[in-house]
Amino acid sequence: MKKRRQIALDFLIDKLTNSIENVQTGDTFPTNITLLSVSDLKSITKKNGWQFDWKYELKQPEREVYKLTIPNIIQ
Repeated sequence: MKKRRQIALDFLIDKLTNSIENVQTGDTFPTNITLLSVSDLKSITKKNGWQFDWKYELKQPEREVYKLTIPNIIQ
């Protein structure tokens, strides 16, 4: 069995919630957490304002990439 390499994550979680929350208004939205699929990639590009390289992350065999969605919108 191939040994997995640990990767440190560099982000801060300020609080845990059960949904996506708009920090300006405090509004919360029902949130689904699902695996990202190749078909999702066409809607989450740099041209659409994303700075995160979803395509690169999805190509990493040791990783699972998840998306947070509110109805029809990937967050």
